[in-house]
Amino acid sequence: MSDKQYILSLIAQGEHDHQDFKFQINDARKIARSLSAFANNDGGHLLVGVKDNGVIAGVKSDEEIYMIEQAAQLYCRPEQRVTFKVYQVDGRQVVLADIAAAKVKPVKAPDEHGQWKAYYRVADENILTSSLHLRVMRRHTREADNAVVAFSPADHLLLDYLRRHGAISITGYTKLAHISRTAAEQSVLGLCDMHIVTIDYHDGQCVVVLNNQDDNIHSLQ
Repeated sequence: MSDKQYILSLIAQGEHDHQDFKFQINDARKIARSLSAFANNDGGHLLVGVKDNGVIAGVKSDEEIYMIEQAAQLYCRPEQRVTFKVYQVDGRQVVLADIAAAKVKPVKAPDEHGQWKAYYRVADENILTSSLHLRVMRRHTREADNAVVAFSPADHLLLDYLRRHGAISITGYTKLAHISRTAAEQSVLGLCDMHIVTIDYHDGQCVVVLNNQDDNIHSLQ
């Protein structure tokens, strides 16, 4: 496959959870938010030199790579590693910058006010992670103990609801189980530790969903 065919095949996918188009990079702090969002998800890549509508504009690759490296090293906490490949398309250069899923999460970057925040990639947007999601990421990074003696009645309610409806917010869970927000979050954190549920985002709202491992659920009941 030629450079042009490969880049066009990526462009045809559009922007999504693991791909973002960038016309050019002129703000290392801003692009660091994209690096944070991909690193906190399962990784992704930037196509630099491509407009939002998919038109290939091309860039000066050395300048773009330098800006992204500055973003990864100076404006990501912890520092992230980005790999690059430059493609030639009809005399224009397109930079493919690959960001791996971070081994240590959350990865933070400065917002427009200089406050360090963690971002997460959802569809074609970089959104701020919820406080609950931050706790989940930190616990997974610390390799939390997955041993559990038994599910609580609230846990059972949550799992039954998710099997039937697919997702629920923490506020919805507190109402469903008639428990406090603190208790609801602790319940979710424990189930996340076991990889039974996970955190997702629907319409910008943090929700709890099953982790597609029903066998784990049945084996622990």
